Amino acid sequence: MSTSPRVEEILSWYDTDDVATRSCLRRLLEHGRTAHSGKLVVLPVDQGFEHGPARSFAVNRAGYDPRYHARLAIDAGCSAHAAPLGAIQRIAKDFAEELPLILKCNSSDSLYTGPDPLPALTASVDDAVRLGCVAVGFTIYPGSAGRNVMYEQLRRLVAQARDAGLPVVVWSYPRGSGISKEGQTAVDVVAYAAHLACQLGAHIVKVKPPTAHLEMPAAAAALRESGTRLDTLADRVRHVVESAFDGHRIVIFSGGPAKDTLAVLEENRQTALGGGFGTIMGRNAFQRPRTDALRLLAEVMDIHRESRAHAVSGAR
Repeated sequence: MSTSPRVEEILSWYDTDDVATRSCLRRLLEHGRTAHSGKLVVLPVDQGFEHGPARSFAVNRAGYDPRYHARLAIDAGCSAHAAPLGAIQRIAKDFAEELPLILKCNSSDSLYTGPDPLPALTASVDDAVRLGCVAVGFTIYPGSAGRNVMYEQLRRLVAQARDAGLPVVVWSYPRGSGISKEGQTAVDVVAYAAHLACQLGAHIVKVKPPTAHLEMPAAAAALRESGTRLDTLADRVRHVVESAFDGHRIVIFSGGPAKDTLAVLEENRQTALGGGFGTIMGRNAFQRPRTDALRLLAEVMDIHRESRAHAVSGAR
């Protein structure tokens, strides 16, 4: 099997994991257009559950069919495709061998909106094994009153995944009554969220690109005193990656709400420059016409594949 020094370096950070788990990580790192670069570009499609089918797919009606997303991920050369249980069950028979699949094991809907989200457990490690997935995904909401329940659920999932030989991808999204709306993407809060996910056993952490806002006075004082640069998105990404065990965990950044092509590309240039390990981008891909989505994903992959900016010691 062909590999690269960079992939071997990354896998060395997970030396307490078993052969099966490391093999699944290797499959992710050696699949698609970014193979062997140490970067990942994942197509996630959990928005139908989270936001509803009309908001997610009406703009590109082909997206109502889960098979459309699997084929898009394959044709674009994505590292993997992440989705909830129903969609994975729809595509696994035809696509699991050709495309690494990540089963999202908890989800929230938008029919009830309260200040403190607590996602439901909607799938299991057993489901992931049955469907041939290479990893499981899980969302935590640091800042929510329900956070401790999520942390405990995640720890159980991590233990079950370890026994099954599957890596865990954690969506760590600060949200809830404990923080302000602006604080959800504040650089100090996003860095804290990434660190929490690592402490809970995540192999791969997904966070939102951090803004320059500082939410926590004590963290803001510490960052100012240390001289940590936070001026550009690349600077802020560098701090987030450093907070993930000094860059010894894979940190990828969400694509967020739909935006124009130039904004998507610039955001990815900045996260790559800051030492990010890639992107997990959904709406900005599948809501575009297929030809445009393929073109955009190719450009995003080229940005990450060609980037050699590793900003912290653990990422060099």
